[in-house]
Amino acid sequence: MPSFTQVVLFTDADGRARWREQPIALDEGKPEARLSALMASGGYQLRHSPPGFRSTFHCTGNPQWVFILGGQMEIGLQDGSSRIFKPGEHFYSADVLPEGASFDPKVHGHWSRQVGDDPLVTLFVRG
Repeated sequence: MPSFTQVVLFTDADGRARWREQPIALDEGKPEARLSALMASGGYQLRHSPPGFRSTFHCTGNPQWVFILGGQMEIGLQDGSSRIFKPGEHFYSADVLPEGASFDPKVHGHWSRQVGDDPLVTLFVRG
């Protein structure tokens, strides 16, 4: 049975953001068009970020899918690693602040930035 690879940005037990990949089963539909189960969503937003955009470290307020529609988006973690996402790529952003924690920009969250000459255009779908 085919599956869809969900790239997940999550908060690990130590409070730091990390990446993992997990499969989503495509076990519905027809053999020529496999589908996942229907997932609930809480609405969506579109965002346009001009060249030069860069955020500071922050946590995701509400878990959400992030789809790159145009340009490129880089996500950086506290450990110094980063990943670049291009048009057609996605990730599920769920690195929320641990319950009871006060935000510490030296421990929690991630930063994001627009990469290259083209504006960054993203679609956020709340989970």
